[in-house]
Amino acid sequence: MKKVLTIICCLLSAVCCPKSFAQTTLFSTEGSSVPYRIPAITTTHDGRLIAVSDYRHCGADIGFGRVDLHYRLSEDKGTTWGKELSLVEGDGVKGSTRCGYGDAALVADAMSDTVLLICVTGNTVYGHATTTRQNPNRVARIYSYDGGRTWQAPEEITEQIYGLFDASELGPVQSLFFGSGRICQSRMVKVGSHYRLYAALCARPGGNRVIYSDDLGRTWHALGDIHTSPAPKGDEPKCEELPDGSVILSSRAWGGRHFNVFHYFKKPSLKNPAYGMWDEEYADSGQMPDGVIAKENACNGEIILVEARRAKDNKKTWLLFQTVPFGPKRANVGFYYKEIAPKTSYWAKDIAAGWSRGMQVSYAASGYSTLTLQTDDRIGFFWEDKCSAPNGYQMNYKPLSIAQITFGKFLPLF
Repeated sequence: MKKVLTIICCLLSAVCCPKSFAQTTLFSTEGSSVPYRIPAITTTHDGRLIAVSDYRHCGADIGFGRVDLHYRLSEDKGTTWGKELSLVEGDGVKGSTRCGYGDAALVADAMSDTVLLICVTGNTVYGHATTTRQNPNRVARIYSYDGGRTWQAPEEITEQIYGLFDASELGPVQSLFFGSGRICQSRMVKVGSHYRLYAALCARPGGNRVIYSDDLGRTWHALGDIHTSPAPKGDEPKCEELPDGSVILSSRAWGGRHFNVFHYFKKPSLKNPAYGMWDEEYADSGQMPDGVIAKENACNGEIILVEARRAKDNKKTWLLFQTVPFGPKRANVGFYYKEIAPKTSYWAKDIAAGWSRGMQVSYAASGYSTLTLQTDDRIGFFWEDKCSAPNGYQMNYKPLSIAQITFGKFLPLF
């Protein structure tokens, strides 16, 4: 009886509590000629939320001119937010390697006050034919050592990342960037000084690559064979770790997502840090039974794994959440969710099928979205919602419970 009452109370709280539906515009393009775009958010080990957005003086993607990064902090799990601050400013000089900084990917270390941000820098454009291995869009690394309150000067690490693939049989990567939003930190793999990081790269030619770091981003290594791509037709990608330690790649694709899974053959160690391989073929979720559908669009979204309880029997389980614009076109951003049974192996085709459509958050034109697991067991949802300004978005944040997202079918673990 006590368990039943607990479940009922959780459901009523999720449905009725006004605070559970609180929404905050963190960065507003409304009334401004300078648009915001590209959400990134993370949670520090002591619960602080850090939200980052592009501030696009040039009015377009990184590479076309000056872009800055702005940030805001919340000390109370998203109830209130501090003032908007400048994290790093581009110099706006044509051809400068510091012309702009944008498309942030973010992770807060689970064991310390260190926060890592990776972004694109410079004045070259990812998709342009003139962007080559000799003239790439560049990669910058920025650290905070006080939980996101202040930030160090950016360091360029372009050659370190591109150089990982120079010997690939696919040919050198001519252009790449880290999938913006969330960098994944492992819950179980710790070979070096910190728990392992996984980051997925949007790269051309040859498709997505995935890299890992055991020293919180100071050095990086390829995950898997550099001569193949886990998603040859993939676009902006994300990573997540499954309960058995394997790694999902979730990549933007027209109509849905491309999924692949990296399997370790041995437990990672200093001798065998990443002995394993990707599934031979990726799976197109948009073409699978009950797959993730993004109708008439391809858009950056987020994937995250959380522990939960099934409402029907109160049993512990795992849930994958994937966000996309439901569509048609870039509109109506919301969640898909999928229960993950604790078993020893997962395959791309299994991950790509069997999703349930969850909560729809936006009922307007809307684009990129990202997620963070807060220390109160809510999911911090940060996304682009259309406003009336030309080319503009409101960068909105909303904390959501697992019960809200799944319509009461699953509940927080505690």
